[in-house]
Amino acid sequence: MAEEWTEITAAWQSEMAFIAEDTNGATLQMGTMDGQRGFSPMQLLLIAVAGCTGEDIVSILKKKHLALSNMQVRVRGTRANDYPMIWTDIHINYLVWGEAIPPKDLEQAIQLSEDKYCSVRLMLDKAARITSEYHLLKPGESAG
Repeated sequence: MAEEWTEITAAWQSEMAFIAEDTNGATLQMGTMDGQRGFSPMQLLLIAVAGCTGEDIVSILKKKHLALSNMQVRVRGTRANDYPMIWTDIHINYLVWGEAIPPKDLEQAIQLSEDKYCSVRLMLDKAARITSEYHLLKPGESAG
């Protein structure tokens, strides 16, 4: 099953700032422009893994008809000291709020995302050691 190309344009603005835009008009700032910091390209990889795995898990839990009320995916990473300074270690912390979500269902959703569905994670896994943990919280409970 071949897909069509996906195209993104990154247009230089000033200094080291670029505005990225997709063919649907979505935009994102990289670098600092007019005193406003944007994301770095390397931060975008962490954002991509958070969004990719988060979408998977929400989808899986909804298909199981579980009462998910909120979710956060916190990702942190460390980079190599020498160029090309790739991510060497990435840690994903899943914070999931909901009523009566069985831990085994959340664990299964995380495993499916990490091992099968999240293409961003699977690509980064080729270069970095990726670990994860989850916290299942009741609605309104503080994540700390």
